Amino acid sequence: MPGADSGEVQEKQLWDAAADKEQRLTPSRRNHARNVSQPEKKLQEAICVLLVELCERFTFFGIVCNMILFCTVRLGYRNYQAAIVNMCFVGTSMLTPVLVGWLAECLVGRTKLVYICMFLHFLGTALLPVVAFPFEDIYIDRRHILLHTLTKKEQKIVFYFALLTASLGIGGIRAIVCPLSAYNLEDCGPKELLSFFNWFYWLINLNSAVVFVSISYIQQSVARNLGFLIPFVSILMAMITIHMVRGEMIYKPKTDSSLLTTFGVIASALKTCCVRYRYFGGGVTNWLDHAKENYGGHYSEIQVESTKSLARLFPLFAFQILYRTCIMQIPSGYYLQTMNSNLNFSGFVLPIAAMNVISIVPLLILVPILECINSCLFSSKESGRSPTIYIVVGQLSAALSVMVAGFSEIHRKHFPQVEQTLSEEILLVSSMPCFHLTPQYVLLGVAEALVTPSCSLLSFWLVPERIRGISMHFLTLFNGAGCFLGAFFVQTAHTGTQGNWFPHLLHEGKLERFFFFLASLMMVNTLGFWTIAHRYNNLNQEYTSEFRGALPAERLLKHDKDIKHYDSVLDCSPILSPVETT
Repeated sequence: MPGADSGEVQEKQLWDAAADKEQRLTPSRRNHARNVSQPEKKLQEAICVLLVELCERFTFFGIVCNMILFCTVRLGYRNYQAAIVNMCFVGTSMLTPVLVGWLAECLVGRTKLVYICMFLHFLGTALLPVVAFPFEDIYIDRRHILLHTLTKKEQKIVFYFALLTASLGIGGIRAIVCPLSAYNLEDCGPKELLSFFNWFYWLINLNSAVVFVSISYIQQSVARNLGFLIPFVSILMAMITIHMVRGEMIYKPKTDSSLLTTFGVIASALKTCCVRYRYFGGGVTNWLDHAKENYGGHYSEIQVESTKSLARLFPLFAFQILYRTCIMQIPSGYYLQTMNSNLNFSGFVLPIAAMNVISIVPLLILVPILECINSCLFSSKESGRSPTIYIVVGQLSAALSVMVAGFSEIHRKHFPQVEQTLSEEILLVSSMPCFHLTPQYVLLGVAEALVTPSCSLLSFWLVPERIRGISMHFLTLFNGAGCFLGAFFVQTAHTGTQGNWFPHLLHEGKLERFFFFLASLMMVNTLGFWTIAHRYNNLNQEYTSEFRGALPAERLLKHDKDIKHYDSVLDCSPILSPVETT
């Protein structure tokens, strides 16, 4: 027994020595394994985020591409009502990421909210086939026993509920799973950022081109109601992708700034500004300075200075509202023009939404060309030049597109009417080939290729790193406002002209007047942005720190002297009233 015990002791000592040796060797091996697996992990996360982004866009464009045709033919909507529904859905899908981002930050956990939004998206895309499926054509047996029938009112209720839940789900995916911060752009310069935005939107538009061609044809020709099942299948793909890497791909942003803080700074500055101007007068160089603690506000200097740099971009955001209204003519006014044109091409009926591909082709072609131009624009000698010229030219192209649409509408009416079958409905349309509308689609495609990446670059680069996500949120808010402004214009034009400017039967109205009105507003908008474009021309001074570049040493010394002087005044003052001490 003693021998056995000594053997066990020796064996234990050997095991301990081996463990100690392994423990000494483990850190280096572990670091080697980490170095090997870290790039693979990042690649996996990037691929998963990109797949979810593409799946989400696939479902979004699948819902939007033929909504007007569905609303007018199946639900019996007027043209202007269908256009308003489409633009409001797109606008809501742009605004919900901001709402969901706030919920994830303040009220609900990010992981829990992801599952809620995925369920809402699943529910919305699953309910759309319920509305679109031709229940009156489905029977159990030869006795033609009807399975189920929905009235028009019930169809509309289910349809709106499905769109609402789908838009909330879209907001959750864009805000939590696929935020722009998940692509790790903090260390990129202006040239790399513009290149990223160019290829990012290029990839999204390539995905949308596939959707517009495939889903629109399925919805319109082969099995039109099956088209609403495709978004349902696509969101299943996104759910599987999220489930595979939910622990790694859910991006957690920094919590040192928030959208509520930005709104709080603005509200505090307005409140304090009104009080001080009423009782004490001015005394600050910028009205937002009233929100600082040393001016009677409740926010630190870093928070206020960050908000000031963001407020500097508000004019840029405001001039994007009307531009987005023009872009929204593709799924509304331009769609109606195409729908009322001759779609027959050598015996083949083209899908209406397939014309959207014509607006995407210029973007797919221009991106490689713009990359070469950017190499010269951001050369070593002129690295600080801003792509504001792209925005001016793009907005001018959008104005010309809407103007050409007005002339195309006049030209379309000169052709005799013919019968055309769309979704098993016979419609009277112009015999003008739909390809005559190509110039207006091309001009809007050129505008998107120039404006959207450039605005994203300026919104991302010209603010401190800590609020770049908030800056992109504000850009999204203003773009969403452009969609709702377009819906307001359609409603106002139809009501104010008694249906003449946005008619249900295009050959009996004056849709071209609506286009000319919008084009004139867009020309004024372009001139307005051109007058302020010089504010965003200099990209040399980075906003990677809390303030614009680095604070000068003189400012810090002056701030330190002011503090010492204020302390000496407090020490020397025998009596201070409660108001003064607060």
